[in-house]
Amino acid sequence: MGTTQLESVPEPKYWHLKTVLSEALDSEFSVGEILPNERDLAARFGVARATLRQALEQLELEGRLQRRRGVGTTVAPPRMGVAVGSEQHTWPGAAGDAWQPVDCTVAVPPPAVAGILETGRTEQVHTVRRSRVTHGQPVAAELLYIPDFSVPDLSAIDAPSGAARARAVLRELPRLELEGQDRAVELGSARAEDAKELDRLPGAPVLVVTTRFFAEGRTAAVSVATYRADTCRLTFGDSGGVEIHHDPERRAS
Repeated sequence: MGTTQLESVPEPKYWHLKTVLSEALDSEFSVGEILPNERDLAARFGVARATLRQALEQLELEGRLQRRRGVGTTVAPPRMGVAVGSEQHTWPGAAGDAWQPVDCTVAVPPPAVAGILETGRTEQVHTVRRSRVTHGQPVAAELLYIPDFSVPDLSAIDAPSGAARARAVLRELPRLELEGQDRAVELGSARAEDAKELDRLPGAPVLVVTTRFFAEGRTAAVSVATYRADTCRLTFGDSGGVEIHHDPERRAS
């Protein structure tokens, strides 16, 4: 990985540097290997550290690098294929669901979620927190917002908090006939709470999947799931399971 002259390159310096670094990752580094520190890399390529950071951030966004707490920047393994959609509509918590309940609280949802649920600005909803782990590695965190009208019999259940309460809420949902669901995916940055749960640094790139569940002619629940963008490749198909492909030449179905 020799020094490269970037002055005459018409494209942005960081973009060309990203290409050079990507080629070096393929030829000189192995998965999990720690890169030299920013000062050494910037000196090696004759660029400002700000330019280097832009290139590294882009490579992290593309899943080539990972920033790890207390370790540094490492070469990332191939992305995992994670199925998030199925043609068969099912409620969260149904058989085969890959998510694990963690906690359940009652709180006012974010304004955007309240707008989707058409609840009042101060109306509290059940907020189920779930996690998704694959091969011992956290890949996603979810907040599932469920209003009272979707689980009217929940008050009779003796499960005040924690994972038990979360499971109780999920057991009540199928009492409604699920009429359909839709999903939207967008790129985002990890909030402090999500970053901690996903073992990432705050601000790390994530993929946010928002799912609306419809019953009785209205939105009965909203899921906001945050996936690690550095390790996950989201797939939408007939299978609702998780498929792991360590061979980068293979495709998730």
